[in-house]
Amino acid sequence: MSAARMQVLSSRNVWLLSRGRNEVFAGRSGAQRPGGDPRTRSLTCPPLSSSSSPGRALSSLSATRRGLPKEKMSENGIMSRAKVLTIDTMNPTVKKVEYAVRGPIVQRAVELERELSEGMKKPFAEVIKANIGDAHAMGQQPITFFRQVLALCSYPELLSDSTFPEDAKSRACRILQSCGGNSMGSYSASQGIDSVRQDVARYIERRDGGVACDPDNIYLTTGASDGIVTMLKLLVCGEGTTRTGVMIPIPQYPLYSAALAELGAVQINYFLNEEKCWSLDITELQRAVNEARQYCNPRALCIINPGNPTGQVQSRQCIEDVIRFAAKERLFLMADEVYQDNVYAEGCQFHSFKKVLFEMGPEYAETVELASFHSTSKCYMGECGFRGGYMEIINMDDEVKDQLTKLLSVRLCPPVPGQALMDLVVNPPQPGEPSYGSFIKETGQQPDMFYCMKMLEETGICLVPGSGFGQKDGTYHFRMTILPPTDKLKILLNKVKEFHQRFTQQYS
Repeated sequence: MSAARMQVLSSRNVWLLSRGRNEVFAGRSGAQRPGGDPRTRSLTCPPLSSSSSPGRALSSLSATRRGLPKEKMSENGIMSRAKVLTIDTMNPTVKKVEYAVRGPIVQRAVELERELSEGMKKPFAEVIKANIGDAHAMGQQPITFFRQVLALCSYPELLSDSTFPEDAKSRACRILQSCGGNSMGSYSASQGIDSVRQDVARYIERRDGGVACDPDNIYLTTGASDGIVTMLKLLVCGEGTTRTGVMIPIPQYPLYSAALAELGAVQINYFLNEEKCWSLDITELQRAVNEARQYCNPRALCIINPGNPTGQVQSRQCIEDVIRFAAKERLFLMADEVYQDNVYAEGCQFHSFKKVLFEMGPEYAETVELASFHSTSKCYMGECGFRGGYMEIINMDDEVKDQLTKLLSVRLCPPVPGQALMDLVVNPPQPGEPSYGSFIKETGQQPDMFYCMKMLEETGICLVPGSGFGQKDGTYHFRMTILPPTDKLKILLNKVKEFHQRFTQQYS
């Protein structure tokens, strides 16, 4: 035999035999005992009886102790091996994972759908799945421009079809030119397509009023979930009281509790205040982190803004307080901002954590570590199935950033169609382009209405959109009435001018 040596184990003794040409196992004819051959050494003293053998002794161990699957008798009388992977031998952390939005109730809903299709009578005609934010499954129609560009990217022969608008064609060509072999079927860089990351960076700059964004800090992901789980993988370490703890809001989106369970991290709950519209209270954060330090090492604070499932929108002051808290307690901030375009309540306004962080000055902007996440799955897009998303990282250690890139490279790249869709979300049709009119119509708000609503929310100035008076297609106006005293006119006009400059910079 080619092996240099073999270990034979039993409950009574252990033999280490050098496997030479003339050697045989103890208990067989001609077996040599210690002292008879210098190459053979006894590791324990008690001898074997003539009826004993290592093979028989080994067989006396249970299959479980030897790490082998148990055998069992099948119905036809033939011995069959048990499964290698069973509920008792599988990864125990996976069994702790729960995901309420697709749990047993949803599984039963699928069964009910099948029963209805087979003609079984129920007190209802259909199952309406309102358990998860799957907009298109509930009847929301896709944005025409998005689907046109994706169709052109998937089947470039359509670029010669005159029914597609020119701006959709030019956008498709730009995306394809960024793909290997000019094909959306090729792998991209693990961090994502360069041109898409650049467009995401420019979008963030517009959204945040000019705060700089480095495309190298942008990572395209398979939905926001992929980025969130990846960051948690980087953060989780330690054992016992040094095990990583992660603070999450309660109520929370079950992704967080599920991911923490799978990673074996410690979930630290902080409770939102239902009596105050599910607001976040810094004293509650302090209570949670103080208690958690008794049994784990709190390292990260997850914020969902706007809230999911609670829907609250954090004020700027609240965000500043959270950032100060994270800095004081040395916590890595994770800002889940996938619902940032779903803000409808009067007086509410979305503020990104990145924007507020940088406006708080170098003390925080240059030290607090932050990862923020966005997705194509929610808001007016609702394109859940394409699994498009991105994360932006701020103030991450350079060596950790290298490890992040390595970790992402294991899954090669996020879906390229999802990356293409993300590009369209952050860079939609612009005024003057052929698809702009239909895009604005499908997203549900006229530009002048949007303009006047934003001005009211940011300045307190109430105007009337020109669409209420009638105007030419493709032109947009507002009406402003000036009443005495006229000495306030200059102040009012300056406020309007300042707002217009900000609005133009952000949305043009």
